[in-house]
Amino acid sequence: MTMFRKVAPEEVNRKLLHGLVVILPLGIFYAPTLFELDRTAMAALVFVLLLISIFVEVLRQRNVYFGEWFHITFGSMLRTEERNHLTGATYVVGATFLCAWMSTASETMAACSCLALTLFILGDAVAALVGKSIGRIRIGEKTLEGAVGCFVLCLVLAYWVFPRLPGFLDAWGGGLSWMHAIVVGSSVALLELFPVKLGHLQLNDNLYVPVLVTMIAYAVC
Repeated sequence: MTMFRKVAPEEVNRKLLHGLVVILPLGIFYAPTLFELDRTAMAALVFVLLLISIFVEVLRQRNVYFGEWFHITFGSMLRTEERNHLTGATYVVGATFLCAWMSTASETMAACSCLALTLFILGDAVAALVGKSIGRIRIGEKTLEGAVGCFVLCLVLAYWVFPRLPGFLDAWGGGLSWMHAIVVGSSVALLELFPVKLGHLQLNDNLYVPVLVTMIAYAVC
């Protein structure tokens, strides 16, 4: 019996789409330099993107024709709870706005925001794919194997990839050590594995994890 389970194509497509969203954190870090914007203007642009995303969400719920088109086009990638509520993509755009707003504080905060948001977007995708394909040890709705996959990817990205990005270490304020990579990577994996609840309300991890990891990264950098 194979240890791998087949992952639905819709889930793979969903995570590939999430992977493309990595342009958002790279945008909030590099766009101000490339297009000669200040970081406040960049945060304002992301806020406009968030408003557009929310408008699309409302329109698909309120307009029958647009809702049908949206369902035909993207319905296979939506999870059950997203059909009548905000999609994960809108929460990611919301997190991007919060990270862009935090990045206005300093170049170091901009580097932390870019790192945290990128690690979450890609780490979350890997956690889901690994969990659904080989996950056996369940922790709530997630799997331990998925969390390990998330941590390993975050560790690789934080220690080997990000230090080689143009201007990242200058903004970070020095070298990115193994300890930094372990702390930030484990923060993403653990926060993704154990959802945060406020009473009976479970928060969407797409919104709060990048923000919390940004603050953790800033605290240890």
